Amino acid sequence: MIFIYTERGYDMTIYDVTDEKFKKYGRIVQNIDFSELVDAINEKTPLPDGVAYEPSVAVLEELPVYQELTKKTYGELAIEIGYCNGHNELLNAVEYHRSSEINVAATDAILILGSQQDITDDFTYDTSLMEAFFVPAGTAVEVYATTLHYAPCGVKGAGFKVGIVLPKGTNYLLDDDHDGWEDKLITAKNKWLIGHPEGGLDANAHIGLIGKNLNVNE
Repeated sequence: MIFIYTERGYDMTIYDVTDEKFKKYGRIVQNIDFSELVDAINEKTPLPDGVAYEPSVAVLEELPVYQELTKKTYGELAIEIGYCNGHNELLNAVEYHRSSEINVAATDAILILGSQQDITDDFTYDTSLMEAFFVPAGTAVEVYATTLHYAPCGVKGAGFKVGIVLPKGTNYLLDDDHDGWEDKLITAKNKWLIGHPEGGLDANAHIGLIGKNLNVNE
């Protein structure tokens, strides 16, 4: 299914996460019950005016699904469960990890995605190559390690709440300085980031996104 502006008020094509186009970026996670996690995210995490990210939240990691995700989706590798909540309609940047990321949509959300393989040798990336996908509330998706992504977007100006599952330690503060070649993109543990000139990122971020700062509502 494809959602277009005539149906949802968008000026860009937004595909349903069940569309074939999503398969190169990730997959829908099957055979795990996320209902308790969805309820906990909705009931026990905030919805700020901006965007808030917490990599590890005890009230979420105490749920039985923590052990199930550890065993089934990460092959017994230690994990963390946090959230990315708020209000957002812009791309602003792209990031990637050396591992898959599980996104659990506690509310409807939109993900803007691209492919790491399209990053140039000088670490620039054309935002026109990205595609957007609607993830309905209650759906969990695995975003592959080579998939470029950033903060989710809300639907038609609404807020969003998305659970974020990653290997333990991801997105924590760095221990060392990083500079040169791909190393200069590292902004947190297991996080490589390329910013847009209009993204409002820290002055030390590598600014390499070329083209429009994509907006799901324009």
